[in-house]
Parts: sequence; C-alpha cells; structure tokens
Amino acid sequence: MQSKSPKSSVSKKIPWWMPEIGGKEYGLIKKVLEANYTNQGPMTEEFEKEVAKLLKVKYAVATTSGTVALVLALKAAGIGKGDEVIVPDVTYIATANAADLAGAKVVLVDVDPKTLLMDPVKFEKAITKKTKAVMPVHVSGRPAPISAILRVARKHNILVVEDAAEAFFSNIKEKYLGTFGLCGCYSLSPNKTVTSGQGGIVVTNDANVHKRLRELKNQGVFGRLLGGGDTHGTLGYNFKFTDLQAAVALGQLDHLQKRITRMKRNYDLYRKYLSGVKEVKIFPCDTSAGVVPQWTDALVERRDELDKFLKTKNIDCRMFWFPLHTQNPYKLPDAGYPVSTKLIPQAIWFPSAFTLTDKDIEIVSSEIKRFYGYIN
Repeated sequence: MQSKSPKSSVSKKIPWWMPEIGGKEYGLIKKVLEANYTNQGPMTEEFEKEVAKLLKVKYAVATTSGTVALVLALKAAGIGKGDEVIVPDVTYIATANAADLAGAKVVLVDVDPKTLLMDPVKFEKAITKKTKAVMPVHVSGRPAPISAILRVARKHNILVVEDAAEAFFSNIKEKYLGTFGLCGCYSLSPNKTVTSGQGGIVVTNDANVHKRLRELKNQGVFGRLLGGGDTHGTLGYNFKFTDLQAAVALGQLDHLQKRITRMKRNYDLYRKYLSGVKEVKIFPCDTSAGVVPQWTDALVERRDELDKFLKTKNIDCRMFWFPLHTQNPYKLPDAGYPVSTKLIPQAIWFPSAFTLTDKDIEIVSSEIKRFYGYIN
C-alpha cells in the first residue's frame, strides 16, 4: 500500500465536466453577425459538410438538439404509430422519449453486466411483428456491440438508428460510431466534446433518408425556405440549426483532436492509478483502437458515500441515470431488468473534462484510494 499521495486542493474545484469556448468561435460568431443572417444559412451548411467529411459519410444534417436528431432519424426512416422501437434500459431518457415523440411504442431491454450496454441476445428476444427499429446507445463513447446488433437486425429486417450522442469521433476498426446503421445521431450539448450550446446532428449514407430529414426539419421543404411562395410537398416542422450555433460548433472542431487526446489520457490514467482498487471496476474502453471515452465510467462500491466524500474534497462526479424502467413514463417491474436494477446504484462517472490535467486525475484517484482505505 502507498503511504503518500497528493492532497486535493480546496481552492481548486475539479469538475466533472467543463465546456470551453475559444477565439475561433468568437471570430465566426462575429462573421455571422456582420453578415446580418443569423438563421440557418451558409455557416450551417459549412458545418454540416465538415462533419460529413470528418465522419466519412455522405450526409450530415444539423438540428436543434440530440433528442430532435433521434426523432427526425426515426421519422425519416418511416417509423411511426403502431411501430415498436427497442431501446436499452440504461440510457438517458431522451433515447426513449425520441421514439415516443416519433409515435412509436418504446420497448426496453436489459443490458450486459460487463458494459451496461445493450445485450444483443435480449434485443432479439424482445422482437415482435411490430418491431421496426432498434436504438443501440454508445454510452460514454464506448461502443455497443454493434456488429452483433446489426446481424440480429438484418435477420429480422429491423432498422438500426444509433444513439451516438456521447460518441462523436469514437471509432472501431477505423469506422465511426454512428455510421454503422441507417442513421447515427450526435449531441452538441454543453457536456460534449464539441458543443454549440444545444444542437444535434444526424448522419446517413442514404439519399432518400437525407431528403426526408431535410424536409422534416424545414416545414416540408427540401431546399431553402422562403417564408412565402413555398410549396410544401410533405409534412415537416421547424427544427433548423442557426448560423450562430453553427459558428460555435464549427469553431469547436478546431480543438477536436486535442480534446480527444486529453479524454483518452484521462481514462488511461484512471486505469493506471486505480488498477489495484478492487472496489472500483472501470468499464473497458480500448483507447488505442480508436474508442474515445466521452467520460470515464465505473462500477464502485458504496457509490453514494464515495460521491459525498469526493464532494468534500472539492471533486465533482456524476451518478448514472436511473434505469428507464424505473422512470414514471416507462414504469415496469424490476424483475424484467435484473442487471440494470442491480448495477445502476453502483455506476458513476469520474471527472472527465478535457480541461483536466494529469495532476487532477492523480488527485482524484488518490482520494478514491483514500476513501477505500488504500492510503492514509
């Protein structure tokens, strides 16, 4: 056992996450304001093209939020009333809410105890004649078993819409999460690698889906909406992404590689420093293979006590979402979800911001060791 360790500083808070806006973003915002066109326009188009290029897909469509991205992806795929959409029990509630907003029935399935990600076996068992889509979630940027999910989906003629809200630029075998299924959806909220305040992106390689996405976000019009004299050939809404948002998001892309490198290092350092702590089980994440941990997550003993202890040291963590089957809109008996019921009370995210330093991770790890009695 170690006898010495760095002490956490009460004068410096170690945040769970911290967004960062730089000079490039200010300059692009100024450009939009000077053009006096703050609605969706050329800056949004530039951002979408850049994202499509980065993720090696044909089409990227920016919209108002990650939730709306999921809704539009489902609706563009033809999902609606009477259809069933399979969703993992462990995800942010937006995944299920999006399926509901698209008009479908949400069907929850339990998760793999080793990863807290969708279990392909349980996914297949949940399929009925009404099942039309599945929404695997890449929690914390860690890849759901997408190959197995795709095999099951193809066997039963089910569409795959990936919830990659937390997995922007995370990849396996040089293919980006969110680009395996018919559509993939990303979030641009403040606690993501790239943020525009709020916002979302849908990517696809399907031309028909792309056309429908454009119509759905733009009052049923595929091209530029004039506001008068428009022909609305199909049903659509207003989920446009403004050029002000695009300016922030586009500027953030300049920092992408640096932030990814830092988040990978955060994860690798936690694995190193906490490797001998039996009370902590960090979820597997192969950073060397291209997986980008949006946040470092783990199962820990006495989670709530640990969280309170770390807060006294000016260290912020974040506890996992409650299982969806325990939330009122999707309430179901625990018996159908033994894994999530047992493990979620142990699940936590450690401080994972790309603004952290090696010393910050060392301090957090030492305080975790101190809590479990490994150091004084």
